Amino acid sequence: MNTVIEQRPGRLPMSAACVALGLNRSSVYGRRKQAQHNQPPQRSRKESVQPRALSEQECNNVVETLHSPPYHDQPPGEVYQRLLEQGEYLCSVSTMHRLLRKQGENGERRAQRPTQHNAIPRLVAFAPNEVWSWDITKLPLVRRGIYLSLYVVLDLFSRFVVAWMLSKKENSALSEQLMNEAVDRYDIAPGQLTLHQDRGSPMIAHGYLESLMELDVTCSHSRPRVSNDNPFSESQFKTQKYQPDYPGRFDNLAHARGWCEDYFHWYNFEHHHSGLSGFTPEQVFTGRHKAVAEQKQLALDARYQLNPERFVKGSPTVRLPPEFVAINPLIDEVSGDLLTDHVNFPTLTAAGYVPG
Repeated sequence: MNTVIEQRPGRLPMSAACVALGLNRSSVYGRRKQAQHNQPPQRSRKESVQPRALSEQECNNVVETLHSPPYHDQPPGEVYQRLLEQGEYLCSVSTMHRLLRKQGENGERRAQRPTQHNAIPRLVAFAPNEVWSWDITKLPLVRRGIYLSLYVVLDLFSRFVVAWMLSKKENSALSEQLMNEAVDRYDIAPGQLTLHQDRGSPMIAHGYLESLMELDVTCSHSRPRVSNDNPFSESQFKTQKYQPDYPGRFDNLAHARGWCEDYFHWYNFEHHHSGLSGFTPEQVFTGRHKAVAEQKQLALDARYQLNPERFVKGSPTVRLPPEFVAINPLIDEVSGDLLTDHVNFPTLTAAGYVPG
């Protein structure tokens, strides 16, 4: 610190010198002020002797009391109250804790569950049927306390709903049936697909995971209590329940199924998705968006030829959907490129957790 005060060049800012030497700037200013007034340097509270502190003999007496048979298995608060009832006062409860902490004896004595480290799901899709995301939401009936379970499987790249199912119950057997039918319907090759989901009981059941292992489908799971690890399924459910004709409560299973059929047809074939640059999920899923983009471009070019002054930024261009869609991607800080070696890995198996 004296080096900064006495030998710092005038052109070097004090803040820069303190950062370089790892010093606190306020402490340096305080030390310089003391030197200017010929004051002795002040010691910190930890270094100074506290006049009200217990003597060494008193500290040893407290520790011996805490180690004695009547109190060795009791917390300081209990020892403090028992001693007071006997007309004896040694020190405060906080002082007992401090003396025990000094000897490394203050801590949780019960067996504690170790900290859980769950793998962060990192997914990326460059084409349809590479990554699917799915979840279950509840649809309430008119009768209070009765809900239907809506299973929805979404293609990550195109947001196309590849499968959905409505049931009166929620279990792993229905999840297994839905995935088997969807994989068969879209002719998914072994090792082609990564399936992302949260950690609900139907998604982590051993029978369900073993079924996906037989299909050679990579399983990815959200971290516990991290809802934004599955954002695309959650966003689709919000779109669904914010529809103007969403009834809020359904009369029965047939009513809910009929409404869902109309909604998913609209969502897949008529909904111009903002995340897909205004194309529908079906257009991106089938690749028709390229031909549709050419048609849109012709309309823009024709309008530009008629009124070029209205386009202050020049000739308009149709935006295409993003080249890839990712969940929690890793981006190289230098080049800005996507690190594809750290995506689409399993986070659970039928045997349990996979270290990530």
